[in-house]
Amino acid sequence: MLTYHNQSDTVVVVLHEIYGINSHIRQVCDTLAQYGMDVIAPDLLGEVFAYEQEDIAYDNFMNNIGFEAAYKKITEVLQMTRTSYKKVYVLGYSIGATLAWNCSATGLCDGAIGFYGSRIRNYLALTPTCPVLLFFPEQEKSFAVDDLIVRVSSCANVRVEKLAGQHGFADAFSPSYNQESAKKAYKEMLAFIGADFA
Repeated sequence: MLTYHNQSDTVVVVLHEIYGINSHIRQVCDTLAQYGMDVIAPDLLGEVFAYEQEDIAYDNFMNNIGFEAAYKKITEVLQMTRTSYKKVYVLGYSIGATLAWNCSATGLCDGAIGFYGSRIRNYLALTPTCPVLLFFPEQEKSFAVDDLIVRVSSCANVRVEKLAGQHGFADAFSPSYNQESAKKAYKEMLAFIGADFA
């Protein structure tokens, strides 16, 4: 688990992709910590995969970890942090975004943010009990973006942004990185959390 302590009353729990706590997740955590927030990034894998190992990393997550076990681990982290912080946010990328979506219905967080959470489509029966901010790219190879946006936009407390680029647009280490979309998304994310970034 990666942790940053700033004696803040706000904590952001960062949920990684199928690749684990890689350079991208470390950079996200560093950035959030620079705004004075406490940050926790649970390690759901115990290892790190390269982007070139996408198929192996995906199979590893789906076959060896799975959403149910990952969700259980994250809710344990949220239960531990809930009593120590005034505000608890969950921020996830890809599978982490789907897990953040699932956490939004627990009552354990004050907000959830998700980047390109394609598997949210499998959990549309959930009702978020806190504000949710979701970012999707214009293009996804595994699902129809606009169909999912219509479905989640109909939920109360949910705001959705569709930005230029592909899956991974907010990851500066990814070949799909889109600097303009990433910049816009992070500005909106920080405002959602209430970070003072002026």
